[in-house]
Amino acid sequence: MKVYYDKDADLSLVKGKKVAIVGYGSQGHAHALNLHDSGVKVTVGLRKDGASWDKAKKAGLNVEDVSGAVKGADFVMMLMPDEHIAAVYKSEVEPNIRKGATLGFAHTPCARPTRRAAARRC
Repeated sequence: MKVYYDKDADLSLVKGKKVAIVGYGSQGHAHALNLHDSGVKVTVGLRKDGASWDKAKKAGLNVEDVSGAVKGADFVMMLMPDEHIAAVYKSEVEPNIRKGATLGFAHTPCARPTRRAAARRC
C-alpha cells in the first residue's frame, strides 16, 4: 500500500479554483474542511432548510444552495447519499454546471454488510 503525505500533493492544481462540495455528511464534511484548511476556495452546496446548513456555517465555510454553489465552480464534488444523487444532479447541478468544469462523485460501499445495511441496499 502506498501512503501519500502533504508533500506528495500539488495544491497549485486547486488553489485559485472554486470548489463546490455538494453535501455535508461524513464525506462532504471531511472534503470541505480539508480543502478549506489547505487554502482552497470551497463552497458547500446544501438545501436551505437542511440540518447541515448551520453546521457548515459554524465551521467557517461558505454555504449556498446547491445551484448557487455549482454556478461558476471549477470542480463539483457530489458527496451525498447515493439515493439522492440522481435527483439533485438533474434538478440542481446539470442546469448550473459550467462548461469545462470537473464533476466528481464519491461512494462509500458498506464495509461489513448487516441486515440494516442490506435494507438500505449498500
